[in-house]
Amino acid sequence: MRALTISAHGGLERVEFRDDVETPAVVRPTDVRVRLHAAALNRLDLWTIGGLPGITIKPPWILGADGAGVIDAVGDAVKSVRPGDRVFINGGISDRTCEYCLAGEQSLCVRFGILGEHLPGTFAEYIVVPEPNVRTIPGDTPWDMAAAYPLVTLTAWRAMITRARVRAGDRVLIWGVGGGVSLAALMICKLLGAHVTVTSSSDEKLARARELGADDTLRHDQVEVGKEMRARTGKRGVDVVFDSVGEKTWAQSLIALGKLGRLVTCGGTSGPSLSTDVRRLFWNQWTILGSTMGNDAEFDAITAAFSSGRLKAVVDKVYPLEQGRDALERLEHGAQFGKIVLSIA
Repeated sequence: MRALTISAHGGLERVEFRDDVETPAVVRPTDVRVRLHAAALNRLDLWTIGGLPGITIKPPWILGADGAGVIDAVGDAVKSVRPGDRVFINGGISDRTCEYCLAGEQSLCVRFGILGEHLPGTFAEYIVVPEPNVRTIPGDTPWDMAAAYPLVTLTAWRAMITRARVRAGDRVLIWGVGGGVSLAALMICKLLGAHVTVTSSSDEKLARARELGADDTLRHDQVEVGKEMRARTGKRGVDVVFDSVGEKTWAQSLIALGKLGRLVTCGGTSGPSLSTDVRRLFWNQWTILGSTMGNDAEFDAITAAFSSGRLKAVVDKVYPLEQGRDALERLEHGAQFGKIVLSIA
């Protein structure tokens, strides 16, 4: 089958389109095989190419964590889908037997893995995943929209609703609008009735964010965001900060955060090491929250929101699978607004 792969870690020069990769087979009774029509890029793909601590790959390694397509084959125990069904994929794979899985917290599984990072990914014509990792989607859904939706929306849903518990009337600050997770967080917060301020270094991205419902915008390259948010809120600060940038933004995020504020993070694109004055932490009674991916119940929730039209994905650009390296270059340069998608079938 055709696939976008790497055989060693390094830069984007390691990315190779191949047409001789072995097609995966349905082995377990709960397996489903999806003939992929589209797959979406995530920053995780760049990190996988570069190499992550403790992660080993078996060449040719297939990249990709997001995808949508048609069920092609199923195991004997599969009940919820059948060949011909249109589905999108939850890229987080759990063993469904550990204490966290049994408690309904599959993204905390002690053997949790993500497609493209720990397991062969979605940048291919076919993929085999467990039955619980697919959900059916409306028949008229464009494939690029379906592929772009699951991972970032699931991540943002857990971060903003389950972890940070955003409520109507909350003031929320979201860093770096334009990426898939930040845009999903924006749309989820507006669905909840929150007042949302987003940041970017691009006037064009800020203008497009306002079209999606952002109440206020900031050029984070032109102002000190924390101080500016204090000024705009009468020194009160915001209720929730969504910060997936890390080192470069952490101090400003805390300055922006009001008393009883919640700071939620799902990444550290600028670096992993943070510094926090514990006195401010306890005096202001802040809550610092980590979040990643999501569980089955949250996957059901975002599927319902997608099928009803209450939430959608923002698609930046679509490339054919053969031009996957070009797509990854666009992601690496941060030029996108929304999700970059590969067309496969």
